[in-house]
Amino acid sequence: MFRRKLLYLICYLILCFAASLSLAGEIYRNVDERGRVTYSDTPQTGSRQIPITGQPSRQLYQVDHVYDGDTIILENGKHIRLLGINTPEIESRLRSEEPGGTAAKKWLQNKLRNKPVYLEFDQVKRDKYNRLLAHVFLSNGEHVNLALLQNGLAAVSIIPPNGRYSDKLIQAQQQAEQSGLGIWSMPEYQSHPITQIANHTKGWQRFTGTPVAIRKSRKYTRLLFNDKIDIRVANSNLKLFPDLATYVGKKLEIRGWVARNKDSYTLLIQHPSALIVR
Repeated sequence: MFRRKLLYLICYLILCFAASLSLAGEIYRNVDERGRVTYSDTPQTGSRQIPITGQPSRQLYQVDHVYDGDTIILENGKHIRLLGINTPEIESRLRSEEPGGTAAKKWLQNKLRNKPVYLEFDQVKRDKYNRLLAHVFLSNGEHVNLALLQNGLAAVSIIPPNGRYSDKLIQAQQQAEQSGLGIWSMPEYQSHPITQIANHTKGWQRFTGTPVAIRKSRKYTRLLFNDKIDIRVANSNLKLFPDLATYVGKKLEIRGWVARNKDSYTLLIQHPSALIVR
């Protein structure tokens, strides 16, 4: 009887431990000098990361309406910003419409009309506007974020540490771009020489150019195109990129938003998908 109770207790403790591991982003296995094995979500010297293959949890919600191509409003009033993508802006009090903005919104309205959605969150759940950040799925398993890219209605916009499904998103964008779908056929979204950056400072842009030097500061590492134009990568994100020095002297396509300081221009690059060797 005692042995059976002990077995039940051990099984219970194992299940509790496994449940706690499934909530962790990374799990490490460590063997000490006496051969004892321990597991932790914190890496130690000599530890080995264990892959987590569990299915991410998804929560069911009802959509009230679509705000624009990458933002929906739930029945509970919460705003959901679709992760990993960016669609052109629609007209509002603060800005004029960007080409493709209405098309993306209408597509999303048709896709979500009278349908519940499943939301899957990543590491960071809210943005600076307090919107929830999520991957959106239909009951049939369709990944809505991915479908917007497949139809050329959106561009990849990955902001670390949220990088779930990044490979699939990038592949979908590449296929839409190669097929000339949606925004990829519009003149407003063709690439420009980065020396013309002063003429293209509004909204999401594409530029081509060859960096001639690299400079590192406390917060950023910059690729310099001339004394007035650069792109910058936060040093905290450098681990996601190849050595930035390898980009020097190569023709690049840069994607993102332009920031201006007097007569100097820069783009913040947060993920390698926005920095393409041509």
